[in-house]
Amino acid sequence: MRPLPWRYVEDWNCINCGLCCRGYSVVLNFNEWLNIIKTYGVGATEASLNRFYLGKKADGSCLFLGKIGDRYYCALQSMKPRACKLWPFKITSKPKFGRDKEAWYDYGQKRIYIYVDPFCRGIRWGTPSARLRYKVLPEFIEIALRLREKQVYTTANLPYDPFYLKLKHERRLI
Repeated sequence: MRPLPWRYVEDWNCINCGLCCRGYSVVLNFNEWLNIIKTYGVGATEASLNRFYLGKKADGSCLFLGKIGDRYYCALQSMKPRACKLWPFKITSKPKFGRDKEAWYDYGQKRIYIYVDPFCRGIRWGTPSARLRYKVLPEFIEIALRLREKQVYTTANLPYDPFYLKLKHERRLI
């Protein structure tokens, strides 16, 4: 499906459904690729002639997608690629997907165009809320512009550390 302008979105929250990690190939920039292979080895990534990608499991999902119960999580929280941090939003300097009057967003002195991938289940459609306009979108923009790394509104704020919980569960400590 073609991305839609942000003005159709009331709000967005990651609901830990894992669809984004099962339906897409994640392009890595060189530094992201280098950090991942230093930590996990070159087998954790894939390459084409001119791009690097996160590796995939046999079922096509991201190699770093984990699951506890019915909730999914990213095992790359400390070095999550920018593409993952931005999904399902696409931040562009030009109206790449059309509908420029519905996609523009003024951020300081910059005019930016924001689109959303309608595949995401965390989208609530409707008139944009104040939370979306003043908290979620600015955070996505700052991540896209490399002004910030830490996510607050643009990630699933899990109430637990998935690695600790999984370890406790595997050792039957819970």
